Amino acid sequence: MNILFRISDLAGRTFAVWVIVFAALGFFLPAVFSGFAPWIVVLLGIIMFGMGLTISAKDFAEVARRPFDVSIGVLSQFIVMPLLAVLLTRLIPMPPEVAAGVILVGCCPGGTASNVMTYLSKGDVALSVACTSVTTLLAPVVTPFLVWMFASQYLPVDAMSMFLSIVQVILIPLALGFILQKIAPGLVKASLPVLPLVSVIGIVLIVAAVVAVNKAAIAESGLLIFAVVVLHNGFGLLLGYFAARAAGLSLAKRKAISIEVGMQNSGLGAALANAHFSPLAAVPSAVFSVWHNVSGALIASYFARMDDPDAERQDLSAK
Repeated sequence: MNILFRISDLAGRTFAVWVIVFAALGFFLPAVFSGFAPWIVVLLGIIMFGMGLTISAKDFAEVARRPFDVSIGVLSQFIVMPLLAVLLTRLIPMPPEVAAGVILVGCCPGGTASNVMTYLSKGDVALSVACTSVTTLLAPVVTPFLVWMFASQYLPVDAMSMFLSIVQVILIPLALGFILQKIAPGLVKASLPVLPLVSVIGIVLIVAAVVAVNKAAIAESGLLIFAVVVLHNGFGLLLGYFAARAAGLSLAKRKAISIEVGMQNSGLGAALANAHFSPLAAVPSAVFSVWHNVSGALIASYFARMDDPDAERQDLSAK
């Protein structure tokens, strides 16, 4: 069992590498991974069930304790990324399916990987977890509404059907995980060290499946999609940071909100695009899943080297 825990820990720490590796495998071995495409929703449900096992009442107490900070993060998430996506689809010519996919991933809630990156950046982890939890719970209503508002010009959007999909793939697994946490705490505690491995396997299979079924489209327009994703993610990180700075938040909180805004739940984006649009519309989410883990690690490393003047002043006053 200790060996399994060590493998899980290694998988969690090298997550970005495995996403890149499996994206490449999906491209070069499409016959192997295309069979996982029908299982994307199930895989995401398993990942969200694991998230439900780790959510605690303390995470929501953080929302009540710091409503202003959490509000800045949540509003930035659901304003910055959707509007950036719309702007990019207007400025850069792309097929309607790709444009809808870019907007869809921009309207998704924050990804759980942002919590890890915030920790590595020496940011406010509690704020990051609170923002992720709130945006995830709001997603069934907010995400379909935003997608309907911004993506209907490219493809037909059934907001009610999308709402039901998010309830099934996010809220129900989250609730089941949370309930199991309460009725079998010993079992859940024993399984927690394995969760990173389960999450990594789920995400890499989703990415590999999306890449596999879209090999031809990626070969034709992969560079365009990659450029759009890099711009979307990069400006999201930047604008998230400056939104927090404009709100007067400390450096640690700015780091958390920057990463929270820039890193999306791209697994949800891929699942929704595959179910409601087309396999091609899922490609931006798959590419986002690869890239935001790379950029997240890079920005976390940069942020970790930044000095916090507020912390320094507190240390001096304590002396």
